[in-house]
Amino acid sequence: MPLIFIVSGVVVFIGILYMILHVLSEYERGVIFTLGRFSGVKGPGLIILIPIIQRMVRVDLRMRVLDVPTQDVISRDNVSVHVNAVIYYRVIDPERAIIHVENFTMATSQFAQTTLRSVLGQHELDEMLAERDKLNRDIQKILDEQTDAWGIKVANVELKHVDLEESMIRAIAKQAEAERMRRAKIIDADGEAQAAEKFLEAGQKLSAVPEAMQIRYLTTLTEIAGEQTSTIVFPFPIKIGEMLKGLGFGGADGREGGGGQEGGGTKKEDK
Repeated sequence: MPLIFIVSGVVVFIGILYMILHVLSEYERGVIFTLGRFSGVKGPGLIILIPIIQRMVRVDLRMRVLDVPTQDVISRDNVSVHVNAVIYYRVIDPERAIIHVENFTMATSQFAQTTLRSVLGQHELDEMLAERDKLNRDIQKILDEQTDAWGIKVANVELKHVDLEESMIRAIAKQAEAERMRRAKIIDADGEAQAAEKFLEAGQKLSAVPEAMQIRYLTTLTEIAGEQTSTIVFPFPIKIGEMLKGLGFGGADGREGGGGQEGGGTKKEDK
């Protein structure tokens, strides 16, 4: 019997110590209630409570990650999308997080879902796909302002996925292809316009100096002669003939070497 009493006393003593002594980690705080009334926030370290009279609620101050479930959103241009997000938040005021809201994690999650639908519904699909950073900041600002009364700090919001229906994906692909074709045609037209301006500029410069035009004719003949062609038809400018006459290759009446035919024609020999 005495041994049983000793063992029972030790167990009761350990149970009382367990109810009186509490150890909080560095990232934890304890919200203390005395007879149901808030009496302060303690921690970290060793905390002594009066059994039955005092009660403590532990609060974790570390950064938490909240995965917002997928939401069906109708964009401003009437496109149905499925969007989900992730929220990073932490408790900065344990007193308000415990007293002002029943379950701050659930409250933050529900408010994040409604805010996500509300904010994204005000934007078009192109903005959702191209301006995610701006949408993240807008959602984070709204959540942070609302949860501040609960002692919650929303540090960041990130949209994870913006999923579209298969028909909408095909429509966007066609739109992107049409946009690329439009840009290609514009670039091609700009190139043609620039080339036409350069050709016009070159033609004006060549027409200003007749000799330059004749040199251009001869250069073209040289380029064509290098190709494998059987027949070449090329106009013979009159000014080239006049230039050759001036150099002494033709007579005054247009005869070659004094014995050719008139009109600069070729001489046909009888066989």
